[in-house]
Amino acid sequence: MKPRLAVVLGDPAGIGPELIARLLASPENRDKADILLVADRDEVEEGMRIAGQRFSYRVVEGEPEFRPGDNIILEDVKGTAARPFERAVSTVSGGRYCLETLERAVRLTTAGVTDGVLFTPLNKNSMHQAGLPHEDESQWFAAMLGVTGPHGELNALDNLWTSRVTSHVALKEVPGLITRERVIAGIELAHTTLVAAGVAQPRIAVCGLNPHNGENGSFGREEIEVIGPAVEEARRRGLPATGPFPADTIFLRAKEVDAIVTMYHDQGQIAMKLMGFSRGVTVHGGLPIPIATPAHGTAFDIYGQGKANLGATQAAFDIVVAQSVSRSRIAA
Repeated sequence: MKPRLAVVLGDPAGIGPELIARLLASPENRDKADILLVADRDEVEEGMRIAGQRFSYRVVEGEPEFRPGDNIILEDVKGTAARPFERAVSTVSGGRYCLETLERAVRLTTAGVTDGVLFTPLNKNSMHQAGLPHEDESQWFAAMLGVTGPHGELNALDNLWTSRVTSHVALKEVPGLITRERVIAGIELAHTTLVAAGVAQPRIAVCGLNPHNGENGSFGREEIEVIGPAVEEARRRGLPATGPFPADTIFLRAKEVDAIVTMYHDQGQIAMKLMGFSRGVTVHGGLPIPIATPAHGTAFDIYGQGKANLGATQAAFDIVVAQSVSRSRIAA
């Protein structure tokens, strides 16, 4: 049996609809999973027009249900967002459309209609304009699903994953948020997510906060007083973590480890995007359902030009498929 994925087009002002058209036009991808598109039908058609590629789908009436022989079905979601959508700009209506389709996809997956969620890039400014009550969608997913344990965004590039102790916060706030408990939670999140993805014994390296790892306290004491003790406690709990290591050299260990825990957003994102911008994936870890998205943005600057790179969306699709299969087998 193939997994069933709920697929959301992301911000209609960006390249998301085009990316999904390219993804689902591939017979190989359609062989990997059955798809429930949670989207405005007009946006699905617009994405196919821009991509210059088509796929067949059945529009469902009422509550979505797969019939024998279904490969791609569409729940035509109009919602409350104002139409027509403005393109290549951040808007309230685009943000509202994202929130409504994403919430619907998550609800359908928790109800067992689908096994996982794939969405293409969002615009956080649009979603905050539309009323997103959290710093990012990862925290919103956790609140929606009642998750209280370690959770948050991880990034995946080929065989390397990163998790973060802090994420979408101002840089000036980061030092005050680096606590032993949060560092341990970042290590635990990386460990549990990789195990769920099929890595039986993940090797995890932990990054320092300050230049040169604090230089024995000369440039800050977080490594000595917080991060180092957190790594030791994690090891006592059976989590295979090492570090802390200096931020400017830790990614040289990429081939020696499965995951790197960073202290703030750009510590990991800059390195990962330089290593493979067109293949990077954001995975929302610690949740009871698989959710992933390409790690790049909405690319307003190339909207409608038909040249969006499918690489990261393909990688995100493959991760959600793999996690959905693993989740189904575990449940069975």
